[in-house]
Amino acid sequence: MEIKRFVGGMLEANCYVISDRRGKSYIIDPGYNPKKTVKYVEDEGLDVQGIVLTHHHYDHCEAAPYIRKELGCPVMIHINDADRYKNGADLLLEDGQTLDMGDDRLLAINTPGHTKGGICLYCPEQRVCFTGDTLFNVDLGRTDLEDSSEEEMCQSILNVCNTWGNDVTIYPGHGDPATMKFVRKHNREFIDIVK
Repeated sequence: MEIKRFVGGMLEANCYVISDRRGKSYIIDPGYNPKKTVKYVEDEGLDVQGIVLTHHHYDHCEAAPYIRKELGCPVMIHINDADRYKNGADLLLEDGQTLDMGDDRLLAINTPGHTKGGICLYCPEQRVCFTGDTLFNVDLGRTDLEDSSEEEMCQSILNVCNTWGNDVTIYPGHGDPATMKFVRKHNREFIDIVK
């Protein structure tokens, strides 16, 4: 899997363009840099299957309408976040739904806590997971917002994130990637919940 990261905005949000060796690809969380993202896709000759939003916050989805128009690809978001996404999604995802990417597959796993419909996108073949604002390298997503929940975040960490092996690499919505081995050693919020 090829992973291209674009960082943008005051909150330094991560957008990922992922693709298999045949060029089948998805764009994850395009909050900023729409023209740069489209140029990369066109320069690489990628076949974009869709834009996947891990949650509805603007820093992860603001560039989606422009990219959808330029590339003609659908926008996807979890059904529990759909009513808060102001630009309207084309496809509503459910927990456990599989997105085909040729050689690989992405599992959309609902991980509420930061938002009701927050998701992580897990690729078991490549041992990578795009965690949005659920899990970062050294902390967790905020749970003091309007539709967030500390209790749901704890359950998402215990029942989902803590099941991933140490060799799984997370690609979060902000900050750098990290292995779960690193998370289990350095992410104090994660450690406190698991204990």
